[in-house]
Amino acid sequence: MTVMGIITALIVGLIIGALGRLVVPGKQNIPIWLTMLIGVGAALLGTVIARAGGFASTAGFDWREFFVQVILAAVGVALVVGVGGRRGMSRY
Repeated sequence: MTVMGIITALIVGLIIGALGRLVVPGKQNIPIWLTMLIGVGAALLGTVIARAGGFASTAGFDWREFFVQVILAAVGVALVVGVGGRRGMSRY
């Protein structure tokens, strides 16, 4: 993977993670690096699911793949907030 590929993955992860946080209701007390990590994981898993479902190879921007990624990020954020809320996770 090239440096540009890593930077792109981090930017996409940040966007997907942020959109996932917007979908989850309430306040999420998690740091930005964790949001980015959840977003990168959701983007990768969403791409795998889209390829397995046969809708990742469309021309242009694929909205179905994007929605799968955002839903996975929202689930990831909800799980982290749920677990972190019981353990007293702080912002830093």
